[in-house]
Amino acid sequence: MLNHTTLIIIITVIISLLAWQNKKLFNRLIFYPPAVTAGQWDRFVTHGFIHADSMHLLFNMFTLYFFGRAIEGLYRQFLFGYGFVIFYIIAIIVAIIPSYIKNKKNASYLSLGASGGVSAVLFAFILLAPWEMLYLFAIIPIPAIVFAVAYVAYSIYADRRGGSNINHMAHLWGAAFGIIATIVLQPSVLPHFINALLSPSF
Repeated sequence: MLNHTTLIIIITVIISLLAWQNKKLFNRLIFYPPAVTAGQWDRFVTHGFIHADSMHLLFNMFTLYFFGRAIEGLYRQFLFGYGFVIFYIIAIIVAIIPSYIKNKKNASYLSLGASGGVSAVLFAFILLAPWEMLYLFAIIPIPAIVFAVAYVAYSIYADRRGGSNINHMAHLWGAAFGIIATIVLQPSVLPHFINALLSPSF
């Protein structure tokens, strides 16, 4: 039986591939504030299942594969075993809400990709193992907590600078949701994180 992380990846890859082949489908699924305001609320979710190109898709799904499997068991006890799936989908929604509020009347604004959900998963993992080595670009080893600090700092800087097609705000809100939701659902994670942070093991 497939774990939920793998199932999400398969669905995301299939939808992304279909959308690349069908421009009408792509345009219907992408996050477009005027369409949302007009009643297409499903775009809060659907935008998280399409990607700009193969590298965008590969990076998000590669990250989700490794960290999703690591934390899926943490949520399995909730919502009849579907806690991780619900956590991931809500993260995608929460991550895009600030962008929607900011660009509600912006007819040129578009956003897509699973980054909000993936950021939530990644930062939930960091709560569990802050000193675990992540591999930047699959090559450079960096402790998870160091990566988290750098990731947040860069996302804030890049969002304020602007001029990019990347929705850095969604990354930040996804990460924040991942941390808050995990602590609310599993309060014991917070003292575990603090103890692990104060007792690094390499």
